Amino acid sequence: MTPAPTGNPATVAADSYLTLHYRLADLDGTEHVSTFDLSPATLQMGSGQLAETLEGCLIGLATGERHVFELAADKAFGPHNPRLVERIARSALPPEIDLEVNSLIEFSSPGSTGGFAGFLRELSETSALFDFNHPLAGKPVRFEVEVIAIM
Repeated sequence: MTPAPTGNPATVAADSYLTLHYRLADLDGTEHVSTFDLSPATLQMGSGQLAETLEGCLIGLATGERHVFELAADKAFGPHNPRLVERIARSALPPEIDLEVNSLIEFSSPGSTGGFAGFLRELSETSALFDFNHPLAGKPVRFEVEVIAIM
């Protein structure tokens, strides 16, 4: 009787299409996103669906592997950039935008199909203060991942 081939399990490569569970949290345990209690996520590596630094953690992981990465702020979403905090006159904002402090406001880019988002930090009668940094910029993070399948 010939034994069944054992072969090496598939591992994540820079161009892999994969299904996984992941959790992103502060080091103090504050969870920002998790798929562990939901359906798993599917993503194409290199497509921008996941931050490049987080994708880098996945390279070489095997199907079925679960791992926790603790990343310093500069290795996660980079330092908080004060130049990405901007005060904008309320009169310059589109009137249809619902302005609420501590909310993420999405803006469309003129002449482009893309957009960008800013966290509304302060609001006065005449202006709004937006932070266009990633919400986790300047913070170390805990990235937990379980690779379910690699296609």
